Amino acid sequence: MTKHIAILEGDGIGPEIIAEAVKVLDKLIEQGLDASYEYAYLGGSAYDKYGEPYPAETQAVCQKADAVLLGAVGSPQYDTLERHLRPERGLLAIRKDLNLFANLRPAILYDELAHASTLKADVVAGLDILIVRELTGDIYFGEPRGIRTLDNGEREGFNTMRYSESEIRRIAKVSFEAAQKRGKKLCSVDKANVLEATELWKEIFSEVAKDYPDVELSHMYVDNAAMQLVRAPKQFDVIATGNIFGDILSDQASMLTGSIGMLPSASLNETGKGLYEPSHGSAPDIAGQNKANPLATILSLAMLVRYSLGDEARAVQIERAVQKVLSDGYRTADIYQDGATLVSCSEMGKAVVAAL
Repeated sequence: MTKHIAILEGDGIGPEIIAEAVKVLDKLIEQGLDASYEYAYLGGSAYDKYGEPYPAETQAVCQKADAVLLGAVGSPQYDTLERHLRPERGLLAIRKDLNLFANLRPAILYDELAHASTLKADVVAGLDILIVRELTGDIYFGEPRGIRTLDNGEREGFNTMRYSESEIRRIAKVSFEAAQKRGKKLCSVDKANVLEATELWKEIFSEVAKDYPDVELSHMYVDNAAMQLVRAPKQFDVIATGNIFGDILSDQASMLTGSIGMLPSASLNETGKGLYEPSHGSAPDIAGQNKANPLATILSLAMLVRYSLGDEARAVQIERAVQKVLSDGYRTADIYQDGATLVSCSEMGKAVVAAL
């Protein structure tokens, strides 16, 4: 049965990096992958066309798709819009609409890129961490929220951090199952000493741990986790945490690998349907210049093929193709080193297709 993929280019470098991932997808289809795809708009590009960041037209395409591949959203030109019209609201809306509660962000250091990390090689060599971030709850979605004027005339901004027991249990299940497939170590990150929402988080994770006796569970406060990620990152296998902490820690972990341009991500619902996107942003400063690194987007496609299409062999094929172009010395500007071959975004994509 043909699997259907929704492709959202987004803003900034989004169209450029998506174009290279689509070349890889086309090659896989040519080789026998039973899949089709359709384009739609999200973020600033959707606002330009429809007047809103997640229009009904895009919603319809994404709801019927088996998976969604996204470039990136956001650009300074939209910063003056009302908050609900900004590109980032479109991203939050699609996550909520498709119930994409589990965000998987691997941070893997390729041997060929060990030089690119700002940490010493012996600290990061062989790094392989998976961060599982809860994506549809926490302070980003909690109500009440807003900006109000107090009786004394002073303005106050307020947001609400909240988690229900069921939300915590389902992300815990994903986290423990991910750990079972890896090194069987799970670190749950919270701030239970001062935040009741994460006190409940810690309690529920400890309860769920009883169903996974083969997984070693530990707990760590988020401030300590941030420190440990740069002090001794290889102590971690799987890290599970809430939305806001996961947002911050996954970006921090990305730089352990030398460039956020190398890191893919998957956001899944309970049926395996997912939104796949690079962990980096829209990089408007280099948009349209053919300089962006498309490898994180191509690796996001590999995750899509693995998790939503259920084709492990072709997912590995993509990952090995990326490994080969790195071994062959091809580098975009963000991962360039002396002696390597500097290539553009499109040239890197072409090299990956050739490696397939």
